[in-house]
Amino acid sequence: MKKNPWIAAVLNFFFMGLGTLYVGERKLTGLGLTLAALILTYVELQLRAAAPNLYPLMFGAVFVANTVLAIDGYQEAKQKA
Repeated sequence: MKKNPWIAAVLNFFFMGLGTLYVGERKLTGLGLTLAALILTYVELQLRAAAPNLYPLMFGAVFVANTVLAIDGYQEAKQKA
């Protein structure tokens, strides 16, 4: 079934792994990324309270990871189309 590359990109950007699950090619990877995103969100919130000076570094790292995953989701859905 044809998948919209922009939906895959947006899903992966805002919650890593969901775009991968949406495309459906790498379900285990998508599931793993989604689980990791849940854990990372918890860690990020704890870090914000415990070490606020490290939070911008964590936020930047997550932003880069989500951007790369958005590009990956877009390309994977585009290839499947």
